[in-house]
Amino acid sequence: MNQRSALHSPRRVFATLAATLAMTALGALAALPSAAHADALDDIAKSGTVRIGVFEDYPPFGSIGPDMKPVGYDIDMANLIGKTLNAKVELVPVTGDNRMAFLADRKADMLLSVGQTPEREKVIDFSQPYAPYYLAVFGPKTLQVKSAADLAGKSISVARGTLEDLSVTKIAPPSANIKRFDDPNGAISAFLSGQVQLMVVGNDVGATILARHPANDPEQKFALFSSPDHVGLNKNEPRLKAKVDETIAKARKDGTLNAISQKWLRAPLPADL
Repeated sequence: MNQRSALHSPRRVFATLAATLAMTALGALAALPSAAHADALDDIAKSGTVRIGVFEDYPPFGSIGPDMKPVGYDIDMANLIGKTLNAKVELVPVTGDNRMAFLADRKADMLLSVGQTPEREKVIDFSQPYAPYYLAVFGPKTLQVKSAADLAGKSISVARGTLEDLSVTKIAPPSANIKRFDDPNGAISAFLSGQVQLMVVGNDVGATILARHPANDPEQKFALFSSPDHVGLNKNEPRLKAKVDETIAKARKDGTLNAISQKWLRAPLPADL
């Protein structure tokens, strides 16, 4: 299970050496004059193909389906972008270690599932957010929990020392019983086995649990820390960025993004995304 914050996943933390090399490469590329390479949108139009970097081991955003084809939120998003660009979509499998280098080397025209940080803003550009990523409290539908105050007297499982742990500890009333486990799987197992009433995980993990364990009748109660997904692009590509933003704006307005969120995350698109 690929938990971003809890397991130092590709989305949240780069491996130290790989991150250094990738960011250095991106920085060098960003410093080059714009004339050093052709306009990316023109290149896509000429080739008829847009190359989009996606994770294939990160459900529900990207994984391999029963027919051995990639499926997930990001796959649907990639197809939307391809439709706007009138281009065939070539999905480029990436990892947390190599994806920034793939973008810098132009092995991919853009990346999906990129969290926006000040460090990354120095070397790449970001689209408008297209998918929610946040930590949330999950529990059975029969348990009334709508806010931090409702955690009073409740037992809650988290992985020790993670962002989940820090976030719920910050807002929980003194009477909340926060049970900390050595890893995320332990925290999830405690909830599924009834050892605790609630758990705190990312909405991606929560969606997977909701899909795989309907007998437990879990639901999302309320959100905590939020850091939405963006499309990551090379700098100095304003025309391509504008097209991607156009895709996101249209999909948000006509309900397509909400439908994708309901399909893969089992929750509506947040109003403030």
